[in-house]
Amino acid sequence: MNYIGVDMIFSWTFFIDIGIISLALLTATWLRSKIVFFQKFLIPNSIIAGFLLLPLYNFVLPGLGISSMGLGELAYHMLSISFIAITLRTNKWKNRKRGKNIYATSVVIISQMILQVIIGIGVTLVFIYTVRPELFHSFGYLLPLGFAQGPGQAYAIGESWKNFGIQDAGSIGLTFAAIGFIFCSIGGIYLINYGVKKGWITQEQLDQLKKDRSRTGIYKTESEKPVGAYLSTQSEAIDSMTLHVGLVFFTYLFTFLMLKLIGFLLSFAGPLGMELAENFWGISFVFAALSGIIVKNLLKLLKLQYIVDNHSMHRISGVSIDVMVTSAIAAISLVIVMNYWFPILVAVLLGGAVTIITTPWMCSRMFTDYPFIRMILLFGVSTGTLSTGLALLRVVDPDFETPVAEDYSYASGLTFFMFIPFILTINFPSKAFQTGDPKWMYMSFAVIAAYVLFMLVSIFLISGRKLLKGKRTMWNTLLIQK
Repeated sequence: MNYIGVDMIFSWTFFIDIGIISLALLTATWLRSKIVFFQKFLIPNSIIAGFLLLPLYNFVLPGLGISSMGLGELAYHMLSISFIAITLRTNKWKNRKRGKNIYATSVVIISQMILQVIIGIGVTLVFIYTVRPELFHSFGYLLPLGFAQGPGQAYAIGESWKNFGIQDAGSIGLTFAAIGFIFCSIGGIYLINYGVKKGWITQEQLDQLKKDRSRTGIYKTESEKPVGAYLSTQSEAIDSMTLHVGLVFFTYLFTFLMLKLIGFLLSFAGPLGMELAENFWGISFVFAALSGIIVKNLLKLLKLQYIVDNHSMHRISGVSIDVMVTSAIAAISLVIVMNYWFPILVAVLLGGAVTIITTPWMCSRMFTDYPFIRMILLFGVSTGTLSTGLALLRVVDPDFETPVAEDYSYASGLTFFMFIPFILTINFPSKAFQTGDPKWMYMSFAVIAAYVLFMLVSIFLISGRKLLKGKRTMWNTLLIQK
């Protein structure tokens, strides 16, 4: 290992990245507490830190022998760890409507991805038949992959399209993800402020946002600091935080073993099974959440659930989300932005506009509790991926006191199984590009049409006849109870 011309015996890569991220987070915390703009628009410190590091990792640090290769992996793992910490917490909600909310969450997620696919394919076909006939047919699929799935999934699937003669898809997927982060940050904060202005938020949530700590991001020295965690062990035996961190990382090991087992079993299904197994690794946070649920129920079965302190899990998930968001933004390569910039710009503008309009429309009609908070999270995961979605959620739900984040973790598993047909047919447009046979595009259109039908029926069943009332308004208060 060599940094600035100096050889080192031990690898420092991980700790150098963590140190740089920590410095950026500290700097962002100071900037947030001093700059009114950041306070006014409630921009999370992790997003500020990420954009501080973005030019450094692209133009400055590579000259010192420090690359951004480890940042993507760091974001990938922190995402799963955050979900494990969230799902290991003790449930406080015994509401029969949670099942409906979980299903509604899945419907919104699928609906936004399908709408983005429709926009992406439409833009692709327009460019193919006008100014960019060489554009590959699956270009439009990279919009939802970059926005809703994230840089890892977009890059992995895009790179796999090299088998069909498409060389730049991986880099284009990262570009969509990069713009998605920016759109999520600006659009998410805009929606929060717009919702406050239009009265979409409850008085309790409004009081939370108006607190001084929500603006500056820190508690003043003269203010009373809240309790951050409770001890569940005696320190002379083992530190309480060590126990909780150990439980989280044990669960993550369980996640790894689960994915390895699934991959082994799917290998008997041939190439299609192997392709599905590779996609599973790209969304490992789903299996991390499932592992957390299994471990939590195992603790209940053994009557050991009392060892888990929810506040400690809050702190672990908070750290992982902050590191995850910062590293994900910093890992973006700016060099690829200029490639395919015009079709990317058109797709992003149209897809982003549809998302920012339809997400509030759906959430205000499909949820009767915490609709505004759910909308903020779902907008975040539909544009800037789950990491920034959780960062935006923390603006309106700082300690994840509502069931919104956990409902999403349950819904993400359901969503994935609903989306298996989409995953299995995602290569069809690439085959159309490779072979010139339009039947692959027609089959893709048929799959998308089936999802549109499912989306419309589900929205009507969840919302009922009240869906038709106030249908022209962006935010419908008729269904909202809480």
